[in-house]
Amino acid sequence: MNDAASPFVLKARDARGVVTLTLNRSASFNALSEGMLDALEQAIGDIAADESVRAVVIAAAGKAFCAGHDLKEMRTEPSLGYYQRLFERCGAMMLSIQRLAVPVIARVHGIATAAGCQLVAVCDLAVASSEARFAVSGVNVGLFCSTPSVTLSRNLGRKQAFEMLVTGEFISAEEAREKGLINRVASPAELDAEVEALVASIVAKPRQALALGKALFYRQLETGIEAALADASQTMACNMMDESALEGIQAFIEKRSPDWKR
Repeated sequence: MNDAASPFVLKARDARGVVTLTLNRSASFNALSEGMLDALEQAIGDIAADESVRAVVIAAAGKAFCAGHDLKEMRTEPSLGYYQRLFERCGAMMLSIQRLAVPVIARVHGIATAAGCQLVAVCDLAVASSEARFAVSGVNVGLFCSTPSVTLSRNLGRKQAFEMLVTGEFISAEEAREKGLINRVASPAELDAEVEALVASIVAKPRQALALGKALFYRQLETGIEAALADASQTMACNMMDESALEGIQAFIEKRSPDWKR
């Protein structure tokens, strides 16, 4: 089912509850204009309120995934207040992706630069075309990619992230995989099949277990090890009381496939 209500982000949903959001400003390399941010905020909010959604894929139309912020639009109102609101709003949108209860996969082709690279980094998983390239290139125009640095440094090693930030240089898809920015690389012809393989593996698992696990995964990253282990122990105990876990373990004991409702 397709929903083209927004010219900026197209929404499609399949019978499994997998939602694909397609950035749809190909003429501007899918730059994150205010209109694009509006559309993404609305789409993500709708998904967050829908417990039947199982996974989300963020894709893009045209030759590029996302070229970051719309610099032309940003220059129309050169005031500190405007820039503060813009970057805070973009950060909130990025955080809402991480806070979704379901896994979010970036399907990347072409370039992903600056806030576009941040969008890849904030997604839980990422699959890229072998022809994709990544950069946090704001420094090339005198603007250090501060907000992208937050998610980038939580994906890559510190020195690897900092090198990208201070040089603004592109890295290939294979380099991005080696550095930890993306999970898988596929040829352009096999990109959709590789994304689908990841999606199929996800939707075969109980939604509740993934929701509990995703929330815990990000919480524990921001805490000390003692608090993280305590949180993880409580999360696992709660997960064990869920019907899907009880059924899964019983099925393992009985050497059969689990009968999960969703």
